[in-house]
Amino acid sequence: MRLLVSVAHADEVEAALAGGADIVDAKDPLRGALGAVSPSVLGAIARALGGRRPLSVALGDASESASLDGRVARAGAAAATYVKIGFMGIHDVRQVRSLAAAAIAGAGDSIGSPRVILVTYADRAGDDCVGVEEIIDASADVGAAGVLLDTAGKDAGTLWSFLSADAVAGWIERAHRAGLLAAVAGSLDVAGIRVVARLGADVAGVRGAACIGGRAGRVSAARVATLAACAREADSHRSTGAAFSASAAREKSPSELSS
Repeated sequence: MRLLVSVAHADEVEAALAGGADIVDAKDPLRGALGAVSPSVLGAIARALGGRRPLSVALGDASESASLDGRVARAGAAAATYVKIGFMGIHDVRQVRSLAAAAIAGAGDSIGSPRVILVTYADRAGDDCVGVEEIIDASADVGAAGVLLDTAGKDAGTLWSFLSADAVAGWIERAHRAGLLAAVAGSLDVAGIRVVARLGADVAGVRGAACIGGRAGRVSAARVATLAACAREADSHRSTGAAFSASAAREKSPSELSS
């Protein structure tokens, strides 16, 4: 499993790399779960990264294709490997498909052709956005590269406040059956990183746990190193045959699963 660390400024890039981040993600945490950084900040992050790791770019929540095209193009120009797009406020999966298809077409036409990751929010699914399973179906239908399961409200609890480990395991399995990369975030801490790695996620995303001072703080190389070590330790357990199944998650809490 790869560890994605979100940075808000170019001066956080070196700490993320020194700690062992596998993917560096450009995101403004003050603007929400998928807050987009300004074009100038994105350019500075891309230059600081210098291609040493894949660059992911949060593009915010889509509402109409015209503005989305510009955001995708800027990410492509910054040599992004991935772009993340959410759909807060959109309940119609047909509209999600339409916007996602436009983003994928735009990505294919842009410099670098970044891979598109569609995002759903466990704490809002079915109320303010499409369901966690619907986003998988939509992603597969339009040819997205992967899906991200996240939370929109970072003060209302972690991912586990809204979904059980068993449910997350099933979501990852369904994404893999559809041929999609499965990424998981949602205020994950050390224990949460261990759990999602054992459940088979391809990528775990963090911001707050990687920072001194929380999401609005500053990325710490030492904190990133702790999280990276946990991800790789869990991978080691899986590679030696201690695979973690969905049935093993049933009736257990994330704290029990992290031990």
